[in-house]
Order: sequence, then structure tokens, then C-alpha cells
Amino acid sequence: MIIGVPQEIKRDEYRVGMLPVGVEELTRLRHTVLVQSGAGLGSGIADEEYLRNGATLVHSGAEVYSQADLIVKVKEPQPDEWPLLRRGQTLFTYFHFAADERLTRQLLESGATCVAYETLRDATGQLPLLTPMSEVAGRMSIQEGAKYLERPQMGRGILLAGVPGVAPAHVTILGGGIVGANAAKIAAGFRADVAILDINMSRLRYLDDVMPPNVNVLYSDRHTIREELRLADLVIGAVLIPGAKAPCLVHREDLKIMKPGSVIIDVAVDQGGCVETSRPTTHSDPIFIIDDVLHYCVANMPGAVGRTSTFALCNVTLPWVLVLANLGVQAATMQCPEIAAAVNVHRGQVTYRAVAETFGLPFVSVNEAFA
Repeated sequence: MIIGVPQEIKRDEYRVGMLPVGVEELTRLRHTVLVQSGAGLGSGIADEEYLRNGATLVHSGAEVYSQADLIVKVKEPQPDEWPLLRRGQTLFTYFHFAADERLTRQLLESGATCVAYETLRDATGQLPLLTPMSEVAGRMSIQEGAKYLERPQMGRGILLAGVPGVAPAHVTILGGGIVGANAAKIAAGFRADVAILDINMSRLRYLDDVMPPNVNVLYSDRHTIREELRLADLVIGAVLIPGAKAPCLVHREDLKIMKPGSVIIDVAVDQGGCVETSRPTTHSDPIFIIDDVLHYCVANMPGAVGRTSTFALCNVTLPWVLVLANLGVQAATMQCPEIAAAVNVHRGQVTYRAVAETFGLPFVSVNEAFA
């Protein structure tokens, strides 16, 4: 099989879809790997490293898309890449379809098969390809929040840790999953006063057991959210419904009860956001202010730490790339329930129910689509 690794063209995206070790593993199994020249530079990986491990370098993304049977990348295809897609081609990447109807319809028209990192489930029901980037985003959310609480960045002028005689910042985290738990650990390490909200009592009991004393766990309901928004200096939106649009937990009118200069980091923005006023931003233009509340809504947060993120992501994606390359997408889907759960679109049909329901599109099961 011919596997293609294009350079990411999304703004301020520095990750790459494959490490040199992945190239070595695939070429050892007699696959061909096309890597676009410069694809790894944002992650500190030179073209020569890919060449030494058996890659064939090509000069443009168009060459990758025109030749490859399987495209392995990090972010969803951008508008400039849509015309390059072709029927029968397989794409393995993050898509987050439920947040973008235009992307969904374009990929349906392309006739390609879209295997989404974010919905691949392992035998335990976990999301192994989403987890490492959620860990990065959760930890980064506190790093970014601490920065934007500084007065020169138009924040309240709050130090997360406080100092003797001055209270620390109050950090409210909406969602106790991977993002929320990692955010809480870092915020707790900063000695902030932290609250995690979730609706899963089993998860709250677990977090209560493992978190340090300056982290409180609270059941999430409308009243508790509003009370926390009154107290919060920093709010982290960390809600996830796999493959579906994030629920809106913070409404426009809620901003009026927040402190002027407080900060919202909406990590859920790549799934539509859990704050009504959120809209995707970029690393080069990351913030906007509504009702005196600073919003940071970068949709590819881990892209800023490209080297860390690339290695963390490729560690978990490579085994599944090997499955797709060795078996082909149809056999891999039929034989591996994990791959079947990740197929969101196949040859013009939506095969992931949450995406179909979000946009009112017909849903076809994976088995029917591949029959």
C-alpha cells in the first residue's frame, strides 16, 4: 500500500502525522511511504530522518494526495485540500465532524473513507487516540490561563498561586474527563483553588480519591455552574461527548455574573465549544473579549507544542496505521471493532450516528456501508 504523510496546512499547526520510526516499520513490511518535504520541521524532524528510514520525499501535498491510498495526518483536511481527495482513498486523522457541517458535506462528496482518531475505541471503551492530545490540551489550558490572567494580556492581574496573605485564584473546570483531570492536576500544582464539575458520580468519586486537597469535586447542574462562574478567575471548558457536538453549559447571559477580566479557556471548541460565546481562534490570534470576559478558543491547542504532541500522538496511532496498511480499510473495519467505531464517513455515507443526528443526515451502519 502507498501511505502518504502531507505537511499540515492548518494555521499555526506544527504537528506531523508520522515519525521516522513509523516509516521504518511500514517500509519494512514492503509498504511505500510518501512524506511531503518539510512536513516534520515543525516538530523538529528533518527530511533526512525520514529518508534514512525509507521514506520517499515528494515536494507538494498534491503529489501525496494523488498517489497515496492511505493518508495519515493530524488535522482535518482544509479547504485547499478538499479538491485533492478522491473516491476510494482513506484518510486517518482528527475530523471532529460534528463541529463543522461544511467539512462533513465536502468529505461526503469526496467519496473518501474517513477514519477518525477521536472516535476509535479500544476493548475497554476508552479513546486511545484522543487521550494523549487531551492530556496535552488539559495541561496547556492552565499554562495559557495563567498567562492570560496577567494584566498585560488584559486579564484580572491574578497570580494562580497567590502569595502569603493573598488568596490564590479560583479555577473552575467543567468536565472531569482526561482534559479536566489533567487541567486540575496542573492547577493544583500551581496551588490554585480548584473545582471540577461533572455529572458522572463514579468519576467524581474517583477524582475525589486521587486529587490533592486543594481540588474539590462538585456535581454539575445549572445552579452549581452559575455559582462557580461567580467565583471563577479561570474557567476551563473540558466537556466531551465522543464524536458529537459539545453541550452548551455557559450561556451568553452567564458572562454578566463573571468577574471582569476573568478568563475562559474552551478546550471543547474543536467539538463546537461548551460556551455559547466561543468561536474557534488560532495561536497567532488566540483571544477575544465579550462582556469583559477574555475567551481563549484555539481549536488546535496541542499544535503549539508540536514536538511533544507529535511524539505523544504517533506513539498511539502507529499500531492502527499498521492495521489499516496491512489489511486495507475494508478488512480492517470488518475484523477490528476499534476501526469500525472510528469510521465516520464511507463513500458518501455517514456511518457515525452522532454526526448524522447533528446535521439531520441519513445514517448508515458501518456494516451496511461496507457490504
